[in-house]
Amino acid sequence: MFSEYKGVKEKAESINCADSKDFKKLYDATMELLFKVAYRIVNDEEAAEDLVHDSYIKVNEKQLVFPSLDDAKFWLIRVVKNASLNYAQRKAREARAYHKILYEGRQEMDSSETDVLRAEAMERTRAALDQLPPKLKEVLVLREYGDMNYREIGRVLGITEGNVKVRIFRAREQLLKLIGDEDVYLS
Repeated sequence: MFSEYKGVKEKAESINCADSKDFKKLYDATMELLFKVAYRIVNDEEAAEDLVHDSYIKVNEKQLVFPSLDDAKFWLIRVVKNASLNYAQRKAREARAYHKILYEGRQEMDSSETDVLRAEAMERTRAALDQLPPKLKEVLVLREYGDMNYREIGRVLGITEGNVKVRIFRAREQLLKLIGDEDVYLS
């Protein structure tokens, strides 16, 4: 029974994207799927549609020929996925830039009263920091002023990372007792 099929292989029909019939066949077979892929990534219908159409333009302009419809479909899925991810990243960067421009500029415009309060709080913090035992003060200074992580502090002081965490916790507790619940400025 299998002997009659031996040697007979179904040849997959190649897809020439420059040919209008093949292109329409590809479009009809993949448009809905590609739109869903793009929409799930960018969450915007218009953008998803544009990204899919751009991928079709790309495949047509390059006049690509694929061994089968599946090969063309998988290539298009990769193109749409990558284009959608790039679009989403670009939109996220733009949103962060707008947020930075709109909100960070406002935070810098403090009144002179706020500056005086901040300076007083910083002075109280420095005075309280000087009252800490040397072992607690050094880990806190390295962490807050030196921007070092726990592992780096441990290496510098020759203690374990766990010991660094304990000392920083104890130092912050003591600072809180000395200063109170008011704002603490360490810079």
